[in-house]
Amino acid sequence: MSTRKNPTPKFLEVTKSGFKLVLHGKVLLSHSKENPSIFIGKGTETVEMHRGNFEIQDYVEQRLPLRHFSVLDQPFKGESVIEFGESFPQFLADGASLVVKIKSNAESDGLYLELEGRRREMNRFWIRLEGEEKERIWGGGEQMSYFDLSGRRFPLWTSEPGVGRDKRSEITFKADAVKAGGDYYHTNYPQPSFISSRRYFAHFETTAYSVFDFRRKGKPEIEIWEVPKRIEFVSKPNFVELVEHISLKFGRQPPLPDWIYNGAIIGLKDGENSLLRLQKIRDAGVKVSALWCEDWVGLRNTSFGARLFWDWKNNEDRYPNLEEKIRELEKEGIRFMGYVNPYLCNDGELYQEALSDGYFALNGSGEVYLVDFGEFHCGVVDFTNPEAFRWFKERIIGQNMLDFGLSGWMADFGEYLPTDVKLFSGEDAKMMHNAWPTIWAQVNSEAVEERGKRGDALFFMRAGFTGVHKYCPLLWGGDQSVDFSRHDGLVTVICGALSSGILGNAYHHSDIGGYTSLFGNVRTPELIMRWAEMAAFTAVMRTHEGNRPKENIQIDQDETVLTHFARMTRIYVHMAPYLKEASKEAVERGLPVQRPLFIHYEGDETTFDIQDQYLFGRDVLVAPVWKAGINEWELYLPVGDKWIGLWNGDLYEGGQRIKVGAPIGKPPVFYREASSFKNLFEGIKNL
Repeated sequence: MSTRKNPTPKFLEVTKSGFKLVLHGKVLLSHSKENPSIFIGKGTETVEMHRGNFEIQDYVEQRLPLRHFSVLDQPFKGESVIEFGESFPQFLADGASLVVKIKSNAESDGLYLELEGRRREMNRFWIRLEGEEKERIWGGGEQMSYFDLSGRRFPLWTSEPGVGRDKRSEITFKADAVKAGGDYYHTNYPQPSFISSRRYFAHFETTAYSVFDFRRKGKPEIEIWEVPKRIEFVSKPNFVELVEHISLKFGRQPPLPDWIYNGAIIGLKDGENSLLRLQKIRDAGVKVSALWCEDWVGLRNTSFGARLFWDWKNNEDRYPNLEEKIRELEKEGIRFMGYVNPYLCNDGELYQEALSDGYFALNGSGEVYLVDFGEFHCGVVDFTNPEAFRWFKERIIGQNMLDFGLSGWMADFGEYLPTDVKLFSGEDAKMMHNAWPTIWAQVNSEAVEERGKRGDALFFMRAGFTGVHKYCPLLWGGDQSVDFSRHDGLVTVICGALSSGILGNAYHHSDIGGYTSLFGNVRTPELIMRWAEMAAFTAVMRTHEGNRPKENIQIDQDETVLTHFARMTRIYVHMAPYLKEASKEAVERGLPVQRPLFIHYEGDETTFDIQDQYLFGRDVLVAPVWKAGINEWELYLPVGDKWIGLWNGDLYEGGQRIKVGAPIGKPPVFYREASSFKNLFEGIKNL
């Protein structure tokens, strides 16, 4: 090791045998010749995709600790430069293998590292941070199984989450046999960012395959399949300020549209019969904001269930005179929503249009790369081609959807970019795979913006990655199983909302009743009702008929379910003034609508380990019942406030676990005694 004697910046402490990175008294990294924390290496990976599920293997040929380093201070630039090599002789012979510039960030009161790999053959990078034994770590994108990431390993690669997501379960065992199973870490929306209970935020600027390895307590290790461009650390005195900073960094979402507060989005895919069913649902007293018909484009039948016909325009046979009916619905205060994704089926009209203009990504032979989506094949619209990008947002989203009268849609997929596809830009598809959801969100966002519909048209996505925040106004939790299972059922969408929310995604929701029905697993009335109870206290209520509608109960097929659902929508509408305030906070401060308890109660460390409760805005605590056959529920009320039960009006001291009655129709919900919305909350008992 060698150093200049110029004064080093306050975040770099040079020791006798190494150096430390320190931010506001927190040691983030400690590196020395004896105990190196930075490594480079070389690996060869294999990536196989089957309908959005990926099998990834890596053979690490080299992992080299960068034991030798030289620190060069440049105080006039406000930075330090550290040059690394594997050893002193190698450093003298070949020069630095890695150069790191360490800079302060005055705007965020943090620091960042700019990295440059000097050995092109080295395509693996590891950095081992300093932590604490009892440190909790949250983030990693939208994580569905574990909110606190400590003690586990999380690969970060956008994909189908898989069915069941639990290798101990029968349903995952059966799904694995057809390459459709998953594990706890699989997610539509990964992101190489995290928040530490030590009140700092870390972000790794890369789109490469990465791994957060937090299995070793106090030694978080990050693996990236390239030398990342930049690593950022920001420390704040509290979690609220951290989330505010993160949301500003990635971009905040607009307020929810005014029409969303009118009630639930009703998802039906029954052709023109959907409109008749909607009337029955309304007659039962359900408050409705929109009719959402995925099948506006038509259907095809597969062994998985009824699938949409991926040719993005109205199917007149299935929905005759739809444009006129959309106008009629809007006069009654109900919007119409549809569906789109970034692929085109090769037996549709738009496929031929895109083919003639050369808008598809190609295979190694220079032909259109066709992706198997389960008994039908599609071309990948190549958004790295500026003309294809413009064509999709104008021709499809602009003309076929917004001009036609749609007020929103599910912007599905984004996770399926094959890693061996040839892109117009020449970029490596392995590096673009994680970036694809954000690009897809940008296509949708620009289409909305160019029609002057921002804040009115509402699309929602499940896929995501760094930067999706700026473009996607609403997340949804993906395709949960139609059950109460621990790793793929109702409870997982709470974890998804919390993990994505603290990284700057203010609005999250889910398919009421779940989506995936396979291997005889079907919905129960109890599941729909419990899911609706939770959804009434989220940003958006939306139903979904699932992948096999005829085999699963729907909200309009059971009088008890329909009556219960109608009441939950009345509660949602009643809460609109409060939700509007939470939406305002999201716009102005970046705070999510659904918040982990520790955001406002960080002095109460019991809240650090809670992932099945959430704060709905600042004042309401929700503890959804996520197990079957339960009429009592245990929950925790945080220290620092007194809490009032929504249904019985009883007053509870914070800082205790309590057991309360939780019959269907009265989920465990509490509000702060000090809330300025107290009168609004009291009115719910009369609904």
